[in-house]
Amino acid sequence: MSEHHIVVVGGGAGGLELASKLGRKYGSSSSVKITLVDRNLTHIWKPLLHEVAAGALDADMDGVDYRVQAAAAGFRFQPGELTAIDRDSKTLTLAPIRDDAGHEIVAARTLQYNHLVLAIGSVTNDFGTAGAAEHCYFLDSVKQAKKFHHTLMNTFLALQSERYPRPLRVGIVGAGATGVELAAELHKSAELIRSYGFDDFDLKQLEIVLIEAGERILPALSERIAAAASRELAKLGVKICVNTAVESVNKDGFVTRSGDSIEAAIKVWAAGVRAPDFLANFAGLETNRGNQLVVTDVLQTTRDASIFAIGDCASFTQANGSRVPPRAQAAHQMADCVYENIVRSLKGQSLKRFTYKDHGSLVSLSNYTAVGSLMGNLTRGSMMIEGMMARFMYKSLYRMHQVALHGYFKTLLYMLAQGINRRLRPRLKLH
Repeated sequence: MSEHHIVVVGGGAGGLELASKLGRKYGSSSSVKITLVDRNLTHIWKPLLHEVAAGALDADMDGVDYRVQAAAAGFRFQPGELTAIDRDSKTLTLAPIRDDAGHEIVAARTLQYNHLVLAIGSVTNDFGTAGAAEHCYFLDSVKQAKKFHHTLMNTFLALQSERYPRPLRVGIVGAGATGVELAAELHKSAELIRSYGFDDFDLKQLEIVLIEAGERILPALSERIAAAASRELAKLGVKICVNTAVESVNKDGFVTRSGDSIEAAIKVWAAGVRAPDFLANFAGLETNRGNQLVVTDVLQTTRDASIFAIGDCASFTQANGSRVPPRAQAAHQMADCVYENIVRSLKGQSLKRFTYKDHGSLVSLSNYTAVGSLMGNLTRGSMMIEGMMARFMYKSLYRMHQVALHGYFKTLLYMLAQGINRRLRPRLKLH
């Protein structure tokens, strides 16, 4: 290749930020080309997928179009799904693109690379639970979130027309951040639906059950934060079942390990994450039991220095022996590190070691409140926050992501446009 080709596979938080940053630096260069590959055409910040599912966020209006972002930031976008990597020839293969009827519209393609960054993200881990894949909704993608939302709206309609024989029960397995945030957002949706022709809808017709195998909700956060979130969910009428491991799932609900049954018409699995199955031993690269690509202290894969991995699909062990958690802030920090290391590599300089800095965790309970901790690390501890301050900090995380993609000025314009849209658009997506 006459030009140095950097390919980023995966347009999630880390991958899109990295491609945008590299594009802005090298977009006008004739010797360096940046390409982003993703099987979707638009991007939604993954921590907001529960809002898409509940209808608080319209993915069609609020998503980032990859082609538009590519034109603005100076990189190229190639739609497609990664199927193979040939490390010897430094080529990757993308699957054919087919229309809804299954007709091939773009043939399988190969791309050559000099540097390859895998930012493929993660999927929900159902731990092989019988019936989970067949009967549960997962919130790994916009498509899945939209499917859940359509089911929810149709069920609200059935309730209004009295074609639904009993209260709607939604069962959510996993009381981590996703499960807790979804539970609160669903309650908010039930409140808002009354404003749009469902004025006779009674909140008692919606029952939300949060099921957790551990001793408490939000097991990755402190007990104080978990207790605060539990109190808020209890105010909303959310039923919390802790120490409740799900053994199997059927069309009527969940069967626990103790043999009890928990009925649920709509079932969501939000417990655990893992890298996609196809990454296991992919292209001869080293992976762990969770299919994550094992990386060095500079985020290169252990068996190929020309391939980096970032975000949820990367397994990075810190100096204290702990692994970097699968969080958006980790993907952001990894993207920054790989950006600097690619720039250094092109200059023939030594690479920078990655150091993860835990800035704390925040959990949003819809518009009601938020809870979390800030500045968490091993030496200084953390500061618990909740209420309006926590809500502000939670929203600022998304703004930081937008700044990384668009810059401060455009992000300000987006904020203004969003404020106007709140006045013009319904507060709940109804279809």
